[in-house]
Amino acid sequence: MAELAIPKLGVTVTECFLREWLVEDGATVTNGQPIYVLETDKTETEIEAVADGILRQKVEEGGPYEVGTVVAVIE
Repeated sequence: MAELAIPKLGVTVTECFLREWLVEDGATVTNGQPIYVLETDKTETEIEAVADGILRQKVEEGGPYEVGTVVAVIE
């Protein structure tokens, strides 16, 4: 199982918004596939899957979420 946490996208970034899930909960994903869009005060970034498996979302779109918050797991 792989956890997907909010990454630190900049030196001063402490929280981000999860703007959009690109993959539905329970869907099969592959390593490197974009799965959600993360927004900071300066940019939007697509975050990719880190493994193959089934995506289980742990949070809803929105936020803010602190850096390090686990937003999903891949089983």
